[in-house]
Amino acid sequence: MPASAFQIPVYFDYLATFAWALSGAVVALRKRHDIVGVFVLALLTSMGGSILRDGVFLQRTPPVLTDPIYLPLILTATLLVGVFRRSIAHRRVVDRLVGTIDAIGTPAFAVVGLQLALAAGIPLPGVVLVGAISAVGGGVLRDMIVREVPAILQPGQFFALLALLACIAFLTLTLALRIAPEPAGWATIALFFVARMLTLRFNWQTRPLLDAD
Repeated sequence: MPASAFQIPVYFDYLATFAWALSGAVVALRKRHDIVGVFVLALLTSMGGSILRDGVFLQRTPPVLTDPIYLPLILTATLLVGVFRRSIAHRRVVDRLVGTIDAIGTPAFAVVGLQLALAAGIPLPGVVLVGAISAVGGGVLRDMIVREVPAILQPGQFFALLALLACIAFLTLTLALRIAPEPAGWATIALFFVARMLTLRFNWQTRPLLDAD
């Protein structure tokens, strides 16, 4: 990406990865998986979006294979959940912490995915798809592994829709309004964060298209 591109600060990247790994490990713990299952779910939750984005769509080496920090971070989250399993299994504070970091990390990684797709010369609909997968792919893989319908496919609080709108907002700011990627990226993150916090505060939800009989 060019020097003017939006880039995630490295320490926030690691913090978001650790938080998502922790959330995946807690899900595995609640599903009564063993330590290997906890690690696998932590890995897929934290890195699944980038693995799908890079390995499947962009034909790049995923960062989990090139940066030596990611796997130790994920392993640390796994071990912490294993050691303190009885203390954190049902603590709402863990969910709130991960949710707050997620509200910043989701649009940030979506923006990075959008830029990579644009640089690869993918048409705009494909760019939006890559950005959305970068944002929510890990959660989809997590839910599939534990044999649940992915949360983004079910009625519930706005999340996937907000991620899609964040992708469109960034592309509008950069391509239509000609705003530089760096300020456009931060504006997109701020917009998503505010919308997500309002969603949590007022419990805004989607509804099924067909009501039950």
